Amino acid sequence: MSQANIILNPQSRIPLLKSQLSAPPGPEPQLPISKSHTHPSNSKNEASTSPGSSRSPNDGSVYFIGNATTLIEWHNIRLLTDPNFLHAGDHVHLGPGVTAERLHNPIVDMDGLPAIDSILLSHYHEDHFDRAVEDSLNRQFPIITTPHAKKCLSTKTDPFTSVYAVDFFQNVTLALPATTGDKGNKKTPKIKVTGMPGKHVPPGPLSIANDLLKAVPPTNGWLLELGYENPSSGTEDKFEPGYRVYISGDTLFVDELKQIPEWLRGEKIDLMLVHLGGTTIPGPKAPLVMVTMDGRQGVQLMRLVEPDVTIPIHFDDYSVFLSGLEDFRKEVEAAGLGGKVVYLDRGEEYRFAVREGEA
Repeated sequence: MSQANIILNPQSRIPLLKSQLSAPPGPEPQLPISKSHTHPSNSKNEASTSPGSSRSPNDGSVYFIGNATTLIEWHNIRLLTDPNFLHAGDHVHLGPGVTAERLHNPIVDMDGLPAIDSILLSHYHEDHFDRAVEDSLNRQFPIITTPHAKKCLSTKTDPFTSVYAVDFFQNVTLALPATTGDKGNKKTPKIKVTGMPGKHVPPGPLSIANDLLKAVPPTNGWLLELGYENPSSGTEDKFEPGYRVYISGDTLFVDELKQIPEWLRGEKIDLMLVHLGGTTIPGPKAPLVMVTMDGRQGVQLMRLVEPDVTIPIHFDDYSVFLSGLEDFRKEVEAAGLGGKVVYLDRGEEYRFAVREGEA
């Protein structure tokens, strides 16, 4: 079910930050891209796409900033995921009696980002939407998030006014004005954002207790379908996806995730961004409960949704992470899936091509 259709104008974007509302126009910041990766099957991988090299409108990219913060760009549409820009040594509050220290700096600060079209917020947790970010954001900037997070953001003393709540299997579309495609047809570039299941707390008594105490917020995954609305299409749904990106969000490997391949009905996922870390509460020294996937569960999710390529994120930025990237790497190699994974350091990007309509 579509919740909203957001029409974008990349020539006149809504300012991301309060400080930009009154700032005079200036040159747009450029991301510090240290390396560009392409599909693992490309034998020339990094050498074939030097940072800053030109790309066609159908080329997309994922740029890794740190933790679960990425910048996804296609057709000049830019989405910022889970904005967390605290620096090493800063702390976040994650629930009653639980805090975590940031261990690594993001590769860029918020004021160093190029203009953005929307934020995708998987859930209302400080390691994904820290207080400094919240305080600095323009209240009119579009945010796509969970119903819980919308309630939190829109009922503040200084409320956010452009928040779109998306529950599991609901969607929002972001669209550009129509353009002429490679085949001479009129087409409208769109990104359809669909909420995917996720569960931040393991099932059983802890989940029941959390439903009552509301200590850990509900979370979404996301499916981004990049494609075109083609008026000449012979089908009722004129939208033709050409690339699918699944973002797991802060979930454990739970039964609810089995709904994802069922919902896709045989359609493939081209790219998965998987949140790892084996986040433990209250922390690695007293790991009473794990609330995000570790390396083993990350591989289980790869086998379940069978993405063409997987990129791990959210694995070493906070002191509550018990299972680092090396755990995932070992599980991947043991499963014989090494050729399906691309590892990004902060400041690196992955480039991909979006098909002009399904093959």
